[in-house]
Amino acid sequence: MRLKDKVAIVTGGARGIGQAIAELFAKEGATVIIVDLLPQGEQVAEHIIANGGVAEYHAVSVTDKMGIDTLFENINTTHGKIDILINNAGITRDRTLEKMSMDEWDAVIDVNLKGVFICSQAVAPYMKANNYGRIVSAASNVGLRGNFGQTNYAATKAGVIAMAKTWTMELGKFGITANAVAPGFTMTDMVADIPEAHLDAIKASIPLRTAAQPIDIAYGYLYLASDEARFVSGICLTIDGGTAR
Repeated sequence: MRLKDKVAIVTGGARGIGQAIAELFAKEGATVIIVDLLPQGEQVAEHIIANGGVAEYHAVSVTDKMGIDTLFENINTTHGKIDILINNAGITRDRTLEKMSMDEWDAVIDVNLKGVFICSQAVAPYMKANNYGRIVSAASNVGLRGNFGQTNYAATKAGVIAMAKTWTMELGKFGITANAVAPGFTMTDMVADIPEAHLDAIKASIPLRTAAQPIDIAYGYLYLASDEARFVSGICLTIDGGTAR
């Protein structure tokens, strides 16, 4: 029960890595608040409750500043605190540099970068009031090494790493840590349509010769959100089988 009595918000917790994080945190004793526009979030919360955990689901976009501010205020009032924020919500709109539209650029920036900022800005006062907090944001090994056709995505993930380092300096004196997790290729719904031959080639390019499962990434988040990582702040934990070296 590494998160016993903690209150944890998980954005993008309706599927994939976010779902794995939500379910793992609940097993470790946290009250989990899933924030996601996908209706599957309700099912994830119900599954957690059915298995003895505590969870709730709220359909709010991380790009909606007023909605997030109101939601986080209500969560803090209802539960008395917010201990952990997992900024996991993210999207892709892949296109090469010359073909990428401004709509594709803006959409990814809004969710992956601005959304992380909005949620972290909203939670900071409540964590400061309790002199305790864990902010862990989703980066990517793409943010460390780039990737073909992902100018927008890579830029946001590099930005997330820089924000975590900045918040470490700004919030550390209040007992708040800020870190990022950089997953490599992970078997989620986002990669379900990749042809098998291409998938095999991707796995062959990874030193460990396999792709990550969502739970592999979730355990990294668990460590950074736990008291075991009380002296860990401003890092980017890369979990990619050795790819970004």
